Amino acid sequence: MMLLNGYSWLPGLGRTPAPTRLLGVRATALRGPDAVRFFYDERHVRRHGALPEPVRGTLTGKGAVHTLDGEDHHRRKAMFLALLKEPAHIKRLADEVDAAWDAASARWPGRKVILFEESGRILTDAVCRWAGVQLPPGTLPRVAADLQAMVDGFATGGPRHWRARRARGRQERQFQALVSGVRDGSAVVPQGSACDVVARQPSLSPRTAAVELLNIIRPTVAVSWFVAFTAHALWRWPGQRQALRDGGAEYARAFAHEVRRFYPFAPFVGGRAVDTLTYGGVEIPKGSMVLLDIYGQNHDNLLWPDPYRFAPQRFLEREPGQDDLIPQGGGDPALHRCPGEDITVTLMAQIAARLAALDYEVPPQDLEISLRRIPALPRSRVVIRVR
Repeated sequence: MMLLNGYSWLPGLGRTPAPTRLLGVRATALRGPDAVRFFYDERHVRRHGALPEPVRGTLTGKGAVHTLDGEDHHRRKAMFLALLKEPAHIKRLADEVDAAWDAASARWPGRKVILFEESGRILTDAVCRWAGVQLPPGTLPRVAADLQAMVDGFATGGPRHWRARRARGRQERQFQALVSGVRDGSAVVPQGSACDVVARQPSLSPRTAAVELLNIIRPTVAVSWFVAFTAHALWRWPGQRQALRDGGAEYARAFAHEVRRFYPFAPFVGGRAVDTLTYGGVEIPKGSMVLLDIYGQNHDNLLWPDPYRFAPQRFLEREPGQDDLIPQGGGDPALHRCPGEDITVTLMAQIAARLAALDYEVPPQDLEISLRRIPALPRSRVVIRVR
């Protein structure tokens, strides 16, 4: 049903706990802030053994932090939090994105630009510099395409999936060689950089260190999906360009939250029941899948009045609650919530402001977003012509 209905699959089951199946495995779908707290309680749901091999083989890598529970997870997650939650690190990455955007956009006037692909290269350039990863000359387009392919092929079969597997294998080999070089002294990286910190973790094999370094870099490049959605929103609601110009940093941040809420990215997250559980009067068998409906919750009219209206102003008065807006997962960042969420919001806000200020037109193209495609993306990948 997931492959047939895409993002509408779990929302179509309703708000109450709903028995279903995922890839032939018995599952229960949950939604709502109480469900978020239930799902992220490690006494109820564990991640170990929950991620299907096709996801581990493309998106996260095998042995990644996403597959751990308990103390192993907490120790590994602490490394990510130290690198991704510190305001000084976030600012330095934002500055790198600004510099990469300036360098790239200087070549845009008079050209048609495929914004999804171009932003992928900008973000790859910036995050690799920030992480202390020096890309060999001429390799940026390939690395950026591989990082985007890992995200694009995790929830599908066919060509996109196999591109993602090849991309992961290619980049894991390159990053493993870099980690080994840092350890034996043949590669020099900035002290305290993400590459330096991850490579020198004694508990990680070179391969696992490469996986986790990619799990710092790849999610930043995945912001290119939100860049495409941002441009789509500015095309669909042209008045938002002036609102961004007039509203300053506060409106740009609210706009970023609304793009994350409104547009489809992650459909759900899953884990396995630690024991036989009961939630909302529904029995959840031990070892069965528990699915938290991200897309359904972000469009639930009990949480978001008129949820299919694009309205950044809903976030002007307040920051979203931890268990309300969950496009990158819920709960405490020290547990399973994405530690790079603050980076995502910061980069989205600054890029939204830049796009609002850019003089461009949107030529005729197919900007439809299919809810059957996971992850969703405008079909044309958003082509702009810069004046």
